[in-house]
Amino acid sequence: MGSSNEQDLLSTEIVNRGIEPSGPNAGSPTFSVRVRRRLPDFLQSVNLKYVKLGYHYLINHAVYLATIPVLVLVFGAEVGSLSREEIWNKLWDYDIATVIGFFGVFVLTVCVYFMSRPRSVYLIDFACYKPSDELKVTREEFIDLARKSGKFDEETLGFKKRILQASGLGDETYVPRSISSSDNITTMKEGREEASMVIFGALDELFEKTRVKPKDVGVLVVNCSIFNPTPSLSAMVINHYKMRGNILSYNLGGMGCSAGIIALDLARDMLQSSNPNSYAVVVSTEMVGYNWYVGRDKSMVIPNCFFRMGCSAVMLSNRRRDFRHAKYRLEHIVRTHKAADDRSFRSVYQEEDEQGFKGLKISRDLMEVGGEALKTNITTLGPLVLPFSEQLLFFAALLRRTFSPAAKTVTSSSTTAKTNGAKSSSSSDLSKPYIPDYKLAFEHFCFHAASKAVLDELQKNLGLSEENMEASRMTLQRFGNTSSSGIWYELAYLEAKESVRRGDRVWQIAFGSGFKCNSVVWKAMRKVKKPARNNPWVDCISRYPVAL
Repeated sequence: MGSSNEQDLLSTEIVNRGIEPSGPNAGSPTFSVRVRRRLPDFLQSVNLKYVKLGYHYLINHAVYLATIPVLVLVFGAEVGSLSREEIWNKLWDYDIATVIGFFGVFVLTVCVYFMSRPRSVYLIDFACYKPSDELKVTREEFIDLARKSGKFDEETLGFKKRILQASGLGDETYVPRSISSSDNITTMKEGREEASMVIFGALDELFEKTRVKPKDVGVLVVNCSIFNPTPSLSAMVINHYKMRGNILSYNLGGMGCSAGIIALDLARDMLQSSNPNSYAVVVSTEMVGYNWYVGRDKSMVIPNCFFRMGCSAVMLSNRRRDFRHAKYRLEHIVRTHKAADDRSFRSVYQEEDEQGFKGLKISRDLMEVGGEALKTNITTLGPLVLPFSEQLLFFAALLRRTFSPAAKTVTSSSTTAKTNGAKSSSSSDLSKPYIPDYKLAFEHFCFHAASKAVLDELQKNLGLSEENMEASRMTLQRFGNTSSSGIWYELAYLEAKESVRRGDRVWQIAFGSGFKCNSVVWKAMRKVKKPARNNPWVDCISRYPVAL
């Protein structure tokens, strides 16, 4: 049974590698068989405890509001049967002290309720750094830069070329030119230079767009997974902009491509705890040059092919007066961490190879553990965002599958059921849970653009359209995998297309080492009519989407 499940996660593809240029088979066509691991069909194996987590979270936050309709109905039924004269007579039957006392208790209750609620967190604006054109490379130029460094043999370069062809990356991504150097570029100096370029570039744009002074920022969170110097990157930002001395600053490291949402969660907690009328800035980035791997281990060469330069900076506020001009309001953050599982913990692992070169090792189990983390995350998020009708159908089907004897029989003998005709097919339908339509919960989707294969599997498993995936695919094609900042380039794409309207809900989801899967949900406060002049897409949006 275990080997059967393993085979179900594998797909094969015959790839034409062209004419052999040299060797005994020179002039002959060559082919290779590519074996890929797919995401597990997580929607067919939903675990009840994760759904319970989501409903528990929902009930804790909605129990007070749920009583309001009941009170309104009771009051309406009582008052609705009375005429206007009868209502006045009943009011005059009470003495003035009773009436004042009643309204005093009512006003106090309302005040306590609203004062005990956490402050809303608003997204004022955000910025995405766009490197200069001199750092732009095509896929062929990327291979040429790697060849000029003299650190890779032809076999490794050929592997990189094949990965790039299937990656979904286009010919306008950005890399530091230092990757062509024969010297060691994974130095603190190289890391600091790249960090200064992308971080200050993004923050300069953010402060210009929001017109907020750096000294007015009360909370600063910077996340960069691998490059973590001393003093920290957050200290570097404070020094550069001469921020105030009592700023709450945090520097997150080693948390992978999902760290941007973790940083948002931390900033939200700071804004909602004891920092009224404050601004918070969240900076998300990764250093390409400092992470450059120069060895020959193919599982460690893969990150070189996907990661590109990028940085995002987000301005958050808990000031109620920012309600009028904020772009989005933060609705939900759901975080999932699978590091307790050994396979998940080592799926993306930094270590030295046999030659002593440091790099990120990508496990073959990555797609599978990523699917498990995604399954946990979306089933926890579902009760918070799905319409009641979808939740009811989903939950009813889940209960039927959990407690139905027929469903249990089908589940335990699924292999046999595949060979039985229409009867087994109808029995198998009983064992399948209702798959929620997440398109009813969100108008826009920003999935972490890790690779074309990951986006393909996400689209298939969630039943999304090409339009739903457009922002993620175009961001991967134009900017590559920019790590934790990628979901903001996708939102910038939607704004450049003028797709975001008042009331729209945006779902950003990212994956990271550990293994982690994190989601954040935003609600648009106004229509974005015209993209800002420093939007990274503004000079090329007219030619997108492009065919892939």
